[in-house]
Amino acid sequence: MSTVLVVDDDATMQLALTRRLQDQGFDVVNATSGEEALELFTTRVADVVVSDVMMPGMNGFEFCHLLRSKPEGEMVPFIFLSSLGELTNRVQGHLLGADDYLVKPFSAQELIAKVKGAIARSQRLHSALERMVEKTSKPAPLPLTPAEERVFWEVVQGFTNKQIGERLFLSPRTVQTHLSNMLTKLNLDNRSQIVRFAFEQGYRMPEGEGE
Repeated sequence: MSTVLVVDDDATMQLALTRRLQDQGFDVVNATSGEEALELFTTRVADVVVSDVMMPGMNGFEFCHLLRSKPEGEMVPFIFLSSLGELTNRVQGHLLGADDYLVKPFSAQELIAKVKGAIARSQRLHSALERMVEKTSKPAPLPLTPAEERVFWEVVQGFTNKQIGERLFLSPRTVQTHLSNMLTKLNLDNRSQIVRFAFEQGYRMPEGEGE
């Protein structure tokens, strides 16, 4: 269940928004000021923030600016709801990091659509980032045959050609052939460079190897 943080000092507006959002299956957390909302964020991160602009003490613009400066609030979707409908106000809201700006009075149906759209975009962004991290954290497959790759990991562990032959039941000539092929394919000159290459490129020994 997605959580929406509603920040508004108007109790009637709070109640109306809470009911509408809960009817759509959202979990709703309420705050009546920017200060209270920031405090809530230290213990419970919301999936979307819906905030008024004009509030006593810290206004919505200040709240948005401070929230964006915190790691836990840097990426959370932020929607302003305000009676300040001038272009300069809307531009200010977006420049401070808001994803959307609705002018009061607004359609509850439009707000729900924007909240759902913001969550969907956030989820797509997180999925894309996870794929990028996974892709960049895994080195490209070794351009070796299965037999050459087995010898590769034996070399990385520091075994001599004789020891590799005994461990893999290969003749010394076959081990040397695989080693020569590896050096050519990886554009390396010697065994020491193979070990350094494996560690620098982030290659991990497959499970079951080295036993």
